[in-house]
Amino acid sequence: MSHHSGPDLLVPHTLRVLGHASTGQVSSLRSLPAEVVEEALEDARALGQVGRSAFGGSTTWHLTELGRAKGESALSLELDSVGGRAVVEEAHAAFLPLNRRIGTVMTQWQLRPTATDPLAPNDHRDAAHDDAVMRRLGGLVEDLRPVLDRLTRVLQRFDLHQPRLDRALHKAERGSNSWVDSPDVPSLNICWIQLHEDLLATLGIERGSDDPTG
Repeated sequence: MSHHSGPDLLVPHTLRVLGHASTGQVSSLRSLPAEVVEEALEDARALGQVGRSAFGGSTTWHLTELGRAKGESALSLELDSVGGRAVVEEAHAAFLPLNRRIGTVMTQWQLRPTATDPLAPNDHRDAAHDDAVMRRLGGLVEDLRPVLDRLTRVLQRFDLHQPRLDRALHKAERGSNSWVDSPDVPSLNICWIQLHEDLLATLGIERGSDDPTG
């Protein structure tokens, strides 16, 4: 049976995955009552593990360095308590070649090298090129699906990722280019990076050190 993380772990961990988020965003993504999320955040803030920022009339939360370290310890204990370390390590190993592939495909989306400029941006006027890249992105999301299925069977909190990737791909396939790689929406690229962060945090691996060939 898949393990359900408690709010004291799940709520701060969601900040780790997303980078920063509002109470409402965490509540919606994790299907938790807003008051439960707020209580978990305030408890973590009292311990110096999360911080709060206000800008433009909105408030978001983020992990502190202490919160990041405490979170990794809690995630490690959880992983061992459910006997899931081997499964997550195997899933991470399966993820890495997909991660290398998406890096290549995102570059193909963003750049169209010319004879005089190898870093010329893609102006997206070549529909055939963009359609081919979109098919590759769709293939990557499908190839990732069994990896996420394995993860979710061990830790329910990994169910965050597949619906977000599917939604971003759906919007991108229907012509909303920002949903491929924009940082301003939960685009395919952003959601993929956040999944990677979830794996790194769960296994206690520093970003950039898990794939020397990538």
